[in-house]
Amino acid sequence: MSVSFEALGRSFSSKAGTHTVLRDVSFNIQAGEIVALLGPSGCGKSTLLRAVAGLDAPSTGTVSIDGTAVSGIDSRCAVAFQEPRLLPWKSIASNVAIGVPSGADSARRRHVVENLLKLVGLSTFAGHRPREISGGMAQRASLARALARNPGVLLLDEPFGALDALTRITMQDLLLDVHAAEPTTVLLVTHDVDEALQLADRIILLGSDGTDTPGCTIVRTVNVPGPRPRDRASSELAGLRSSLLASLGVDGH
Repeated sequence: MSVSFEALGRSFSSKAGTHTVLRDVSFNIQAGEIVALLGPSGCGKSTLLRAVAGLDAPSTGTVSIDGTAVSGIDSRCAVAFQEPRLLPWKSIASNVAIGVPSGADSARRRHVVENLLKLVGLSTFAGHRPREISGGMAQRASLARALARNPGVLLLDEPFGALDALTRITMQDLLLDVHAAEPTTVLLVTHDVDEALQLADRIILLGSDGTDTPGCTIVRTVNVPGPRPRDRASSELAGLRSSLLASLGVDGH
């Protein structure tokens, strides 16, 4: 499914006044595309993702999926967060089954869960409780639960941010395998420039545009070259990495 943002803005009011987080954000995501949102903390990346899911409403502008405006929690989306958020008293299979749409019969539910556990490499851990598996395995289960909805749009809010470096790379590779098997549209929030370069077709950089107008907006869009999986040692990606870090105000050397 495609996703469109049209002049989206989000402000929050308090006794201290109005705080504008996002303003005039407009871009499109094509069906099956992976788009990464990069930017400093507080620039509105997660706010933008929540607007797609219908978990938060924009103050101005619109967000639509396949041409239909998002209004309230949208069943066309599934979200995976940085924390797996598995129910500790349920098995891994039962946690994944939570994501299966409620109208599915027991045979269909079992079939979906078995296929997804196989896809993410957790078939032999189906009966385990969350406390009995590693953090990386728990994140795989969280991803499987999100995919159980068969979402048109998969929303990932720093899903690998709490993992160690080696597990993070493994999970990035797994996401690419899953996307190859189930090419849904993906919107990924990340602070990791290397992760964005490995996974995304495009990178949207959010930040201040240097004007006096409050709120963050799109300051740069990068089309990432080359098919996935990409060579992590690529000189072309290394150049893009340095350029993106410079845009974020970080010395890439």
